[in-house]
Amino acid sequence: MSSKNGNGALALLVGAAIGVGVGILFAPDKGEKTREKLKDGFDDLKDQAKDKWSSIEEEAKDKFSKSKADFKETVEDLLSNSSYKAEEAISFLEEKLAELKKQNAKLQK
Repeated sequence: MSSKNGNGALALLVGAAIGVGVGILFAPDKGEKTREKLKDGFDDLKDQAKDKWSSIEEEAKDKFSKSKADFKETVEDLLSNSSYKAEEAISFLEEKLAELKKQNAKLQK
């Protein structure tokens, strides 16, 4: 999730909490009912925050898993390419060694 979306959601939750609190404080209810409404409002806000946190946490885990898999694949590709290049280098060196042996054999005759 982008930071912009996360900040927007956080601002929305805070705004909702302030709105609920102000609305309840100005409502013509008894103190006990007002406290109960405030508690319910904060409980709802807490649940929303937990849900949001769980969502962000799950998304982060998914992205990390994908990044980890991509990294592993990249390393495996690099190792495979390195192995292929090493084989090419060994073949080239073996050919050059064979040529040098032939030249050396001619010089020793």
